[in-house]
Amino acid sequence: MAVVSPRTVAASLTELWSPRVIASLDDSYIKVAKLRGDLAWHAHDGEDELFFVLAGHLTIEMEAMTVELREGEAYVVPRGVRHHPIAAEECLVMLVEKKTTLHTGTEVTEHTRSVAEQLRPV
Repeated sequence: MAVVSPRTVAASLTELWSPRVIASLDDSYIKVAKLRGDLAWHAHDGEDELFFVLAGHLTIEMEAMTVELREGEAYVVPRGVRHHPIAAEECLVMLVEKKTTLHTGTEVTEHTRSVAEQLRPV
């Protein structure tokens, strides 16, 4: 395992909303992504999802509440909770998800990436 800078890797990405795996931890992947705009409303029925903002600002709308995250802040979306991530400006995030987590749950959009796509070298 090599030393990795999540922020540097996320900043180098050219695709938006296309997470990339940078590490594996037991039954979870550590991923980074570059975001701008919004991702479809979706849920992960069997998995929690941790968002950690490396740079920028992220809004996560949920049916019961909205969370605003700034650089250095994290939030766990509980399993089964429908959520809608929004980044008005470019935002870099690190995600921690079980290896079984589907990118956009059962929703399929132009932004949906398979696990194989997320495992591509950066």
